[in-house]
Amino acid sequence: MRTIHLKVKKARKVYKLHVIKPDCVYNNVLAAKFINCIMKKGKKSTAEKVFYDALAEVKKRVNDAEPFDVFKTAIDNVKPIVEVKSRRVGGATYQVPVEVNTKRQQSLAIRWILEGARGQKGKPMALKLAAEFVDAYNKRGSAITLRENTHKMAEANRAFAHFAW
Repeated sequence: MRTIHLKVKKARKVYKLHVIKPDCVYNNVLAAKFINCIMKKGKKSTAEKVFYDALAEVKKRVNDAEPFDVFKTAIDNVKPIVEVKSRRVGGATYQVPVEVNTKRQQSLAIRWILEGARGQKGKPMALKLAAEFVDAYNKRGSAITLRENTHKMAEANRAFAHFAW
């Protein structure tokens, strides 16, 4: 008599979403996420000081708006709407434009602003971050350039949109 062995697939592990507590000054989750992304080697108090000093510098540079509103508008201005993803179809790889979901939009915007600030040399991080916030608020700077390049790539590859699934 022959025995039959069945392969049993284990159920995927369900992960809980990490809930981020709002920051203590503005009581906002977006500010807390940004502070967490600034943070290196677990030094949260240093990251908080950099963020709040940057907003104080923004207040000096932009007189007509609240610094936290400048921060939120800067994040909204940098958020990409579409991006390209590689799809392999029939032996060829195509850059297919796809819409970006809201969580990824936010994380890309935060990442690009920090990348632009860290790319500048010779100034304290708070001043570089403030300059990047003001530039993004005025729709210029390195983070906006990255967003525009992403949109241009998506526009150039619009012909391959039918490969998105």
